[in-house]
Amino acid sequence: MRVSTAQTYDASVANLQQRQSDLSDAQVRLTSGKRVMRGSDDPTSAARAERALAQEERAVVAQRAVEASRNAMRLSESALGDAVGVLQSARDSLVNAGNSAYTQSEQDTLVTQLQQYRQQLLQVANRDDGAGSYLFAGQGSPSKPFLESGATVIYNGTAGEVAVASGESLPVSVDGNTAWMTAMTGNGVFETRDVAANTGKGWIDAGQIRNPAALTGADYAIDISVAGGVTQYTVTRNGAPTGLTNVEFRAGQPIEIDGMSFVIDGAPAAGDRFEIVPSEPTLSVFEALDSAIAALKSGGNVPQGVSNGLRDLDSVLSRMQGVRSSVGDTLNRIDKVEDRLAASKLNAQTDRTNAEDLDLVEAISKFQEKQNGYDAALQTYAKVQRMSLFDYIR
Repeated sequence: MRVSTAQTYDASVANLQQRQSDLSDAQVRLTSGKRVMRGSDDPTSAARAERALAQEERAVVAQRAVEASRNAMRLSESALGDAVGVLQSARDSLVNAGNSAYTQSEQDTLVTQLQQYRQQLLQVANRDDGAGSYLFAGQGSPSKPFLESGATVIYNGTAGEVAVASGESLPVSVDGNTAWMTAMTGNGVFETRDVAANTGKGWIDAGQIRNPAALTGADYAIDISVAGGVTQYTVTRNGAPTGLTNVEFRAGQPIEIDGMSFVIDGAPAAGDRFEIVPSEPTLSVFEALDSAIAALKSGGNVPQGVSNGLRDLDSVLSRMQGVRSSVGDTLNRIDKVEDRLAASKLNAQTDRTNAEDLDLVEAISKFQEKQNGYDAALQTYAKVQRMSLFDYIR
């Protein structure tokens, strides 16, 4: 086979170009730190890296949603804490109102305090998150969720919660209707009432449960009568007589019937009536304060007003603290979700790195090898280029 000088030159140039291309490719990979830069480099690893990247992006999006939920729940928990503090202060004022030694002027001062507490609570209930949304709007409200309508406060939001748009069911709002408007009336099982037409000075306490199994859920009425100078009471169940008929009344002595126990104190008058009805989830924070304020302003049966007020405030406090506890549980769950998402993101990053990243030690070794090969090719080409017949003619 005849080997020409031109063929030798072409082979040397082709070899030099190939080695230069390999060296450039190795340099680019070493600079980027990537072993797989195109799908054609390693289709299997490229697909694995794409899946890992998608998983990582999902974790990042979910982390942003979790952070939004955390911010909302922190603000809500703080607002509920403020509300609990105001309600406890209102309760202390109402306890003071039960002091029979207080003058009307002092009672009026307490009424003013309670009115201020009510206004503070309304402001807390309408607190926003700083981004145009309201913490207690539930599933949304175009304006403040709690509005004054006449002498009452109504809920203008949508009951429920808004959850983040991710795979994790985490709320970014609190159901304001549940937190502020649906505490149980009475003691949570039954509610004791005095009738507005009563003319005596008697009052009934919140009552207690003695035997849950004996409860009937019926309506009861306690009617006061006077016979022969002796004050008596009669208890009816859904309008029908019971075993407590024309029983001598003794102030402060417990009356027990169907698993319930309650006390009527003071001096009720003939014709007065007290009622017991099942509790319902219809008591609002504002109604509890409004009723107490109205009872103190009327100057009538203050002991009954104070008793009812303390009972109602205890109920709304219990509901508020329960909602606050639920928000605290959500914050704990958010921490766990965040830890899980961080672990998922780290796993995805590790899988992606394993699929497409270089082994730097191996890459540096190969780069040095290609560098040496390229240098050798250069030297070979230089020698071939200088070859001439005249170098061998003497």
